[in-house]
Amino acid sequence: MRLMKMRFMKSRTLSTVAAALLTLVALSRAETKVVVAHSDNDTAAAGFRFVNVPAPAKRDAATEAQFAVVEGEPDPNGGGLAALHDGRFPMEEDQPSENFFFKPNTDGGRLVIDLGAVIEVQQVNTYSWHPGARGPQVYKLWASDGSGLGFNSRPKRGTDPEACGWRSVANVDTRPRQEEMGGQYGVSVLSSEGVLGKYRYLLLDISRTEDKDGFGNTFYSGICVIDRNASPAEVLEMASSNVAVERLELEGGKYHITLNTTETPDLTAWAHESLAPVVKEWYPKIVELLPSEGFEAPTNISIVFSQNMRGVAATGGTRIRCAASWFRENLKGEAVGSVVHELVHVAQQYGRARRSASATTPGWVVEGIADYIRWFKYEPQSQGARITKRNIARARYDASYRITAAFLDWVAEKHDKSIFMQLNAAAREGKYSEELWKKFAGKTVQELGEDWKKEMEANAEKEPTQ
Repeated sequence: MRLMKMRFMKSRTLSTVAAALLTLVALSRAETKVVVAHSDNDTAAAGFRFVNVPAPAKRDAATEAQFAVVEGEPDPNGGGLAALHDGRFPMEEDQPSENFFFKPNTDGGRLVIDLGAVIEVQQVNTYSWHPGARGPQVYKLWASDGSGLGFNSRPKRGTDPEACGWRSVANVDTRPRQEEMGGQYGVSVLSSEGVLGKYRYLLLDISRTEDKDGFGNTFYSGICVIDRNASPAEVLEMASSNVAVERLELEGGKYHITLNTTETPDLTAWAHESLAPVVKEWYPKIVELLPSEGFEAPTNISIVFSQNMRGVAATGGTRIRCAASWFRENLKGEAVGSVVHELVHVAQQYGRARRSASATTPGWVVEGIADYIRWFKYEPQSQGARITKRNIARARYDASYRITAAFLDWVAEKHDKSIFMQLNAAAREGKYSEELWKKFAGKTVQELGEDWKKEMEANAEKEPTQ
């Protein structure tokens, strides 16, 4: 009896070992694949359509999942975790509110996705879009069913996930080796056996794409988790009837500018008929007016009309946002000129110097140059920067915008016609200082300001009294 019992136990042990070996063999045969797709800045478009990576799903296992930040600080300028699974995707390349990303000057962080129950995960698909270094994706993916002994559902950095119940699934790095990093990226993590495994939890350890400046954290547009046993995922449709994007090609394809009136269809015709011709003509002219050694102006720009934006317009990097309510009231007045002003900011690119901790250029110089080009190069006939007799007393060289523009025009006429170019080149390199005025115009900026004001006062005295 004892001999039979020992034989039975030995047989059961061998069976268990055999089953484990078969499982290991099956796992070794199953190969995890990371498929990467990239549309560069010239070809990326709303909809995230790729040849080898599925388009975003309208609904999937991540739609109702719980997303949580385990490590890192989300950037408040982004759309938060909801942007990763709300079924909405950005319509353009630089749309912070439709993306999730970590704060500047940080190295990413960790996210956990709780699917609510164990499912057969067929694919994990991630999407991102940005015109620069925030486009590519760099992350490690782990998964777990949550049943392991000592399972930690929220392991922070410094804790090895494999030591607390997680299985390493994939390492993702979509950074191109030679070409520009900007554009639209799609990643599909899948298995040669058709299913990655039975999991409830997913962990993404996200890294920044570069550390040359503080802006290397990827703009993640969405994460889709496909359940093998669910109905075929319905592709998210970006209905063409609801998308109003005009793509302009300038200088034989050297520059590309998009006009996006999706939120404001009533402005589409005006943007096409009145704005597009000016943008096509004047962006290359602005670039030519603002040269500096070794500088290449941005080649891909987006102009977006926002329904809910307040104010007039604002530029961040290569993206211009326009407040629809203001534009509707000024279509026959200052609307086009205000966009010309913003295009100057795109060409200035002084933010590069700020990120490298160089000298900061005063805002009145930045805005003054932009308005100088607008009022004295683009539309001098409008005399929009003319200082009236009653406003001379309050005029200051550093009053910014059109007042500083008038001052710059006076300095250019009286002392150095290239003064705005010299100031621009220095500002772009982070080398602006007040000493430049004396170097190029022969006097301090304060002295120039006094001379300018005295001349305006003298000319005003000569004007006939009405």
